[in-house]
Amino acid sequence: MNGRVMLKSVFRCLRTNPVSCQRNMSQSSLAGKVAIITASTDGIGLAAAQALGKRGAHVVVSSRRQANVDKAVALLQSQSITVTGTTCNVGKEEDREKLVQLTLDQCGGIDILVSNAAVNPFFGNIMDSTEDVWDKILSVNVTSAFLMTKLVVPHMTKRGGGNVVFVSSVAGYQPMQALGPYSVSKTALLGLTRALAPELAQSNIRVNCVAPGVIKTKFSSALTGNEDIMDEFKKQLSIKRVGEPEEIGGVIAFLCSEDASYITGETITVTGGIGCRL
Repeated sequence: MNGRVMLKSVFRCLRTNPVSCQRNMSQSSLAGKVAIITASTDGIGLAAAQALGKRGAHVVVSSRRQANVDKAVALLQSQSITVTGTTCNVGKEEDREKLVQLTLDQCGGIDILVSNAAVNPFFGNIMDSTEDVWDKILSVNVTSAFLMTKLVVPHMTKRGGGNVVFVSSVAGYQPMQALGPYSVSKTALLGLTRALAPELAQSNIRVNCVAPGVIKTKFSSALTGNEDIMDEFKKQLSIKRVGEPEEIGGVIAFLCSEDASYITGETITVTGGIGCRL
């Protein structure tokens, strides 16, 4: 089909069935969807909320501090995004349940979960890490991600399906020096994605994962502020710069859209070209 014939076909579609044609031409629309994003008042979580919200989703943002929630809600509202905000420490059962119940009360259902919350209370040689460090990191970074998924799945099922996206890290493939326990927790999310995908596909719920490289956020400032570490990382990069949170948010939004309707159990690495392999 040449260009002129293709244009005529598009115009004919718009004249005869504009709604259907627009739907076919904008598969990434998330209008009417409700998305919970954990740890979403800054960095990658906020960028994910912006990306989902700009595509029409009602986003529910959260963090541990009310001031951060208020700031994020104001920013998103200024961008004409429909948003609800609340405090939530995903490591606490009562907070996870409160987040889900608030979403149901305010939005009527749940279609998307972006599990972004993570902690790293340890920086040093892995053999110097303690049992408390491991318990804290695995509890928040892995167990809470799974338990949040368990909470939302029944409500996604009621809506006919949904999407779960875990935020892992390049460190899940290539453990970072001085971030051993954190790196192991991010590897676990790769396995959790693969384990959940076949089970939840029966409920029309897709489960995927994003593994960012070094992204310019407050969370990564200990790395990006260390010239020696960054010089070593840049040697591995094809794109010789640190990534931006928006570059992760867009990939998350893609995975939650109909454009990704045949993708589940996968991890997309967004690393600037670092080779990722287990």
